[in-house]
Amino acid sequence: MIVGLVVACEVAFWVLLAVGLAVRYLLRMRRTGVALLLGEPLLEVVLFVATAIDLRNGAAPSWEHGLAALYLGFTVAYGPYLIHRLDGHAAHRLAGGPPPARPPRHGPARAAYEGRLWLRTLLATAVACALLQGAIWYVGEPGALRMWQYAALRVLAVHGLIALSYLLWPKKAPASAAGRPGEDRTPTGR
Repeated sequence: MIVGLVVACEVAFWVLLAVGLAVRYLLRMRRTGVALLLGEPLLEVVLFVATAIDLRNGAAPSWEHGLAALYLGFTVAYGPYLIHRLDGHAAHRLAGGPPPARPPRHGPARAAYEGRLWLRTLLATAVACALLQGAIWYVGEPGALRMWQYAALRVLAVHGLIALSYLLWPKKAPASAAGRPGEDRTPTGR
């Protein structure tokens, strides 16, 4: 049941996001579109409550409950970022707004960008581990939940190593990006 609810929440997240952006930019109903986008966190509340009820009704802690906690952590940390990025793209494509800023590709700016993404992963891990620890205390046995805490910490460590690699070995701009005399340096839109 919990896995189906996680999948349903994920699908509903993207559907609600698409509908909210379409209402906001295609139908020009800004307030209604914003209201739909603000409904996104309700999906996470539904999943959290359903998981807590499932555990309270005597379900043994299993991988489904761990997956729900990781999903909740991810959406808390990365949900606003995804909505903001997609809103910028929709404003550009559907309403003639300016093109959204692209993430930096090279040098210290890219390392800082990767560091900020890692901080989001840290937040996701903290939320997921706190939810999992709360579930362990709630049911009185770790079961499969402790394994999910370790999995979240491993993801955090791997992402941290990747972010650190951008700091220690920054990507250098290609020679053609430095600009040669007479070269057109306007963006190509890719």
